[in-house]
Amino acid sequence: MTAIYQDTQPAALDDDGESDRWANFRVDNPTEVRALLTQIMNASIPVNLSSPEGVTFSSQIWALDAAQRRVSFSANKDDPKLQRLIDGDEAVAVCYLESVKLQFDLNRMMLVHGVRASALQAALPGTMYRFQRRSAYRVRTVERDGPLAELRHPALPDMRLQLRVMDVSAGGCALFLPDDVPSIEPGLTLHGVVIELDTDTHFTATLQLRHVANIQPGARGARLGCEFLGLSPASQRYLQMYIDQTQKRRRFLTLD
Repeated sequence: MTAIYQDTQPAALDDDGESDRWANFRVDNPTEVRALLTQIMNASIPVNLSSPEGVTFSSQIWALDAAQRRVSFSANKDDPKLQRLIDGDEAVAVCYLESVKLQFDLNRMMLVHGVRASALQAALPGTMYRFQRRSAYRVRTVERDGPLAELRHPALPDMRLQLRVMDVSAGGCALFLPDDVPSIEPGLTLHGVVIELDTDTHFTATLQLRHVANIQPGARGARLGCEFLGLSPASQRYLQMYIDQTQKRRRFLTLD
């Protein structure tokens, strides 16, 4: 089947006369919707919010209120994009559970303030959509002795970074940016990034930084969601071998 969405963009779900076109992708059972949202929240999965006007905002689900039918997202009240997103009155949320892309609409958005933090609230979605991601299975890496990415900071070329690879797939990876390192803006292309999968295997790649999300609570850093651009055949083989081996190790650990 031809891909009908882009990894980092919402699928176009407008009604074009094919009323059942999205039936196989739709989840509208309230219990299933809440279960998926709970998985997203418990795993601290980054969620990309975008408005029809093109405003994008990266966040995470902070809380679910089934009684009030509200969902809360972590938010920095001083981020100018946040208020523009709210003013647009509607947004689409996109995130990933392993190799599945989830998408749902957000309405009735508002910013609420607590004693120590603020949150973006919206109505609990009644419908979600599940799409199989185009790229291969994404695996979480082991923190100790795990893959690293070496690169120059795009805003400070004299600063060399060595960032932990949090998870990886054939199509992209997530990098951990500590909070004591200057931030990197989404949309930038990172050239000459050396991906070291293990002590004997490494390759050079170009990464497109698609989204940035703060990791909460207590992780003291941000998650950089990146897409690989134009990997060589050799690099693709190294990457796929690493993914396959990581999957096998995790299956063995589950059986122990």
